[in-house]
Amino acid sequence: MDMRLELVPLPVTDVDRSKAFYVDRVGFVLDHDIEPGNGMRIVQLTPSGSACSVVVGVGISDPDAGRVNGLHLVVDDIASAREELRSREVDISDVQDMGGVKYAYFSDPDGNSWALQEISSRSPEPPA
Repeated sequence: MDMRLELVPLPVTDVDRSKAFYVDRVGFVLDHDIEPGNGMRIVQLTPSGSACSVVVGVGISDPDAGRVNGLHLVVDDIASAREELRSREVDISDVQDMGGVKYAYFSDPDGNSWALQEISSRSPEPPA
């Protein structure tokens, strides 16, 4: 049985502000921004190269839900990715090396937190 994580809902207070942050500053691709009716709005955004998207909107999640923490964006070159985000005015931490795995952290305007992660080498897959 295949199970794929392909969509993560993020609680936000201002859909347009979040859309602008993720598209203009972080560089996500806008998949769609639709209003199917009854005051509902669905904005789906995907990081470049990812099979998993995030969704923000109105009427899709509990507005009082807590923030989502620790979402990871895996990159090949964390220094380059960090500098690109800084050039787009994203407030991002310095790179931290955790023994071969490097991280840099940022949050969206609603406090949902993200980590850039660079893994220098991966362990081989165990035999089947």
